[in-house]
Amino acid sequence: MSKVIGIDISKQTFDVSFLKENKKWEHKVYHNNKTGFKQLIKAVGLNNTFVMEASGPYYLQLANFLHEKGVKVSVVNPLVIKRYSQMKMIRAKTDKKDAQIIASYGVEQPLKYWEPTDDTIYKMQQIDTLIDSYQKQLTMLNNQLEAFTSSGKTDANAKKSINKMIKNLKTEIEKLQKRNKELAEKEYAETMELLKSIPGIGDKTAIMFLIITNNFSKFEHYKQLIAYVGFSPRIYQSGTSVNGKGHINKIGNSKARKVLYMASWSAKRHNKQAIEMYERLKFKGKPERVIKVAIANKLIKQAFAIVNSGKKYDENYTKKFGF
Repeated sequence: MSKVIGIDISKQTFDVSFLKENKKWEHKVYHNNKTGFKQLIKAVGLNNTFVMEASGPYYLQLANFLHEKGVKVSVVNPLVIKRYSQMKMIRAKTDKKDAQIIASYGVEQPLKYWEPTDDTIYKMQQIDTLIDSYQKQLTMLNNQLEAFTSSGKTDANAKKSINKMIKNLKTEIEKLQKRNKELAEKEYAETMELLKSIPGIGDKTAIMFLIITNNFSKFEHYKQLIAYVGFSPRIYQSGTSVNGKGHINKIGNSKARKVLYMASWSAKRHNKQAIEMYERLKFKGKPERVIKVAIANKLIKQAFAIVNSGKKYDENYTKKFGF
């Protein structure tokens, strides 16, 4: 009989829980390596659904192993599991209990089955993460240099060392950005061409779209992508006494939001639909940040429609794209 297997995974081990036919919980612990993966399959079989959280990078090896075996795998956002646990009013927090909660979630909730990220996209994700790390170091060093300079007594050797590090980081960032662009244009040339046909979307934004959507295979609807980025409106209203201002839901990909904010300001000067939206919202007295979010959402919708249609942007025939 097919079961839902809940897996709470960490760097060294993973806890497994599932309900047996007698409605009692079975619990096992395995090492997070190939030996542990094989022991899991030997113990429970392949004809099951395996549910786990997206716990940093620790779930990837097991998820890939199971997927290669043709097993149904679902990888769930940890926040979703946390909300589910709160709804059930579960207070205990152990690896064993977490695995049970994940299994229960898999039994009660509809699951989307996991597909591995393209190898090239995974490389691009790693490069993008490294670029972010270097940029943070660059900001820290620039701030440190400014602080030293402001003191009026800067040690020459310290200044020289910082400037050297800043130069090296800038060089490495440029190399990595160039590498990501090369990978994108080599492996996803058609998608890049389609995305860059949209006024306001350049290399940086197009590459960001590729990375977060796994070349537009990760989301079935543009609204899911908007929610993932964190641009969905959050309504603050209850009854007649509570009626606050709506805000975007910032639970999402913060870097993607920053990239899209920048792209939206380019789009308001060159993208016909974005220009019309800007003028309409500006006339209504909407603040700039609200308009920026609206245009960013417009770009997401345009990107999704263009890539899925396989046809380049044409401002005179936008109705056929649905935007």
